[in-house]
Order: sequence, then C-alpha cells, then structure tokens
Amino acid sequence: MKGGMNLKPSILFPIINDLSKQAHSIQLLCHLAKVSRSGYYKWIKRKALPSEKQIEDEKLKQKIIECHQKYKGIYGYRRIQIWLKRTYDIHINHKKVQRLLSELGIKAIIRKKRIYYGKKEPYLISNNYLNRSFYASRPNEKWVTDITYLIFNGQKLYLSAIKDLYNNEVVAYQISRRNDYKLVLDTLKKAIKGRNVKGLLLHSDQGYQYTSHNYNQLLARNKMKASMSRKGNCWDNASMENFFSHLKTECFNLHTFKTSQEVRRAIKDYIHFYNHERFQTKLNNLTPIEYRSQAS
Repeated sequence: MKGGMNLKPSILFPIINDLSKQAHSIQLLCHLAKVSRSGYYKWIKRKALPSEKQIEDEKLKQKIIECHQKYKGIYGYRRIQIWLKRTYDIHINHKKVQRLLSELGIKAIIRKKRIYYGKKEPYLISNNYLNRSFYASRPNEKWVTDITYLIFNGQKLYLSAIKDLYNNEVVAYQISRRNDYKLVLDTLKKAIKGRNVKGLLLHSDQGYQYTSHNYNQLLARNKMKASMSRKGNCWDNASMENFFSHLKTECFNLHTFKTSQEVRRAIKDYIHFYNHERFQTKLNNLTPIEYRSQAS
C-alpha cells in the first residue's frame, strides 16, 4: 500500500474494499492507505445507492413490463418505443428499449415467415388488376379478402375477412363452421353496408367462392370491380395473408380454446384491438381507425 500513498481516495477505496474481502482489517487498510475510515464508509454508502441513470432505467423497465403484460408480449422494441411516447410522452431511442428488454429477459412473440411451396404459374391472369399494388390513396378504394381456418379442440372454424388497403382496417369479418358461398357473401354484405363502394377494387384468390356467379353478381350490383391473384400465388394477396399471420401469432396461437364461443370472442376482441389500438409504423404510428379519421 505504500506505493499508493499519493493516489486519490476514489482509487484507493475500491482497493481497500477488495482487500477487506480477504479478511484484512478495514481499520488497518485505511491507516496504511492514509485515508479516513469514515470517508471509506461514505464511499461504500454512495456505491450502494443507485445512480440517477439506474433509477431512470428502473422506472422505464416498470413501464415496459406494463406494456408487455397489457399486450400479452406481442409488441417488439419498436412498438414499445411508440407506446411509451404515446402513453407517457417518453421519448427514448429504440436501442435503449432493446437494452432494457434484454436486461429484463423479455422477448416479443416472433412471427414465423410463411414459406410457400405451391406451384408457380408461368402466366398472369388477365384480371389481376391489383397486381401487388397494396397502396390506396383513400378509404374504400382497394380492399383485399381471404379465408383462413381456425383449428381447436378437434374442431375447425373458418374466418373470412375483408381489409381496406388505405389504412389496413378490417372492415368486415365472418366466422362459420362451413367454408362455403354463404360465408363469403355474408362477409361482403357486411362490408358494403353503409359504405360508398362504387368503383372499389376487391382483390381475392381464385377460390370457388370468389369465382361464383352470386359473388360476382353482388359486386356488379354495387358497381365494384373484382381482382384475383394468379393461380397458386399467395404473394399476390400478401396483405391479407399478413393480417391472418398477425392474428394467429398474436392471438389464436396463444390460447387453448375449448369451445367455438371462446374462439369467436377472442377473434372479436383481437380485431377490435387491431383496428383501434394496434398502431402501425406504415400508418405513421397511428392505429387504422386513427389514420382513417385523418382522411375525414
């Protein structure tokens, strides 16, 4: 310790602390280092107290946990960053959110990328008017629709939904035990009701429900135009596939359903959440309903 007589106490105190753990007397170590024992204990006390940065991080962690629990773990660091800004007016870098999530051991639910193994057709169907242009300049300009299945407890339900490409809002959905014409027609009638759909482009795949006479007649009566994906090409309706992927990852796959009533309730709650609460970066960090209200 003699060689350290000219060292600052801030350097000596950590050395004394380390040596004291080896059964050396603190009183003797302080005497040899020519520092006061009271100064050493004050340093220990300050060391035990959290810094302002640590206090701030702990407060942020509590809010991150709140967000994680409220949205059942479906928000990643970018949406948590937006949520903190909108809910608490806290402006922090997304990298800081990543760090705090890592320290908390929290990971968002990760959607698995869809791998398509179907046959690719070498030609285009003439009425693929959407042609992967998933942008709309106003509400009720372009809609996409599709059907997905929901398997639970040895049972199966079919979910038909229609989404507006202007703000990604689910404008209508229908659940049925049968994947038939009625399912698609009921969904379309619900979407049309109370909306100005004249000239609207409605894109689907080439499923038999969408090529049926009744479906196309309903479109014609409302002066709507049909568009269809190329045969066997799911990417032509990627926007609708994307919604179903979110729904299953963030809702359906998180639960063990016993009854169809439980499934219906969960889907209803999720679609309300998706439209009213789930903000999207593509919509300037607004929800679909908020984004649509700006166009009013």
